[in-house]
Amino acid sequence: MSSPATVPDHVLDRPVWSALNGRQAHLALRRGGVARMKPDYGLFAATADEGPASLAALGELVRELGDVGLVELAAPPPVPGTKVVSSAVCLQMEASQVAPAWDVAFEMLTLGDADAAEMLALATLTKPGPFFARTHQLGAFIGVRVEGRLVAMAGERMRPDGYTEASGVCVHPDHRGKGYAARLLREVTAKILARGERAFLHSYADNSTAIGLYESLGYRGRREVVFTVLTAA
Repeated sequence: MSSPATVPDHVLDRPVWSALNGRQAHLALRRGGVARMKPDYGLFAATADEGPASLAALGELVRELGDVGLVELAAPPPVPGTKVVSSAVCLQMEASQVAPAWDVAFEMLTLGDADAAEMLALATLTKPGPFFARTHQLGAFIGVRVEGRLVAMAGERMRPDGYTEASGVCVHPDHRGKGYAARLLREVTAKILARGERAFLHSYADNSTAIGLYESLGYRGRREVVFTVLTAA
């Protein structure tokens, strides 16, 4: 079995490994050849290679700290002491430019620690992707409130060198169809680009509606990756 190199050909080929061994190294727990995001921030993990020692260390972390999510170019080999909860092909997309801003009738608010409980509740309800108690601290988040209630948000997650991932885009079911998601994501993307970085995100490869929205904002498909969630066997 061939083992992927610790340093990928491109930082986005192994975004979790790149982030947790770069600008977000302070968020990583390490065991042998494994880096795992601290559980309050996320479930993402990556191994230095697919050798027996690294896979065994990954299995140990799953048993000790709970489920992990891997984002790689292919599904992982069997990991001792674990089983696969889910495996999905995703389209990784990136943007070097963004659609022009358009006027909207709602205010986009900066979100922070004071909003954390509502952000977690909204993400738990709408399931935009893994979201935990401190996920909102991974980057800047913005949102929309209606009558004081948080109904939509979008923000940043993984930060490989030169890139920031747009993530956490979600809208309460009672408030969909009002353009919140597109406008929030456009704003998040624009702020990433304004810092001199490129933006990227992930969509399930079969979600043509979401992919169409992202393309309208300036994102283009880069390559497919596999998102695998492992739990203790």
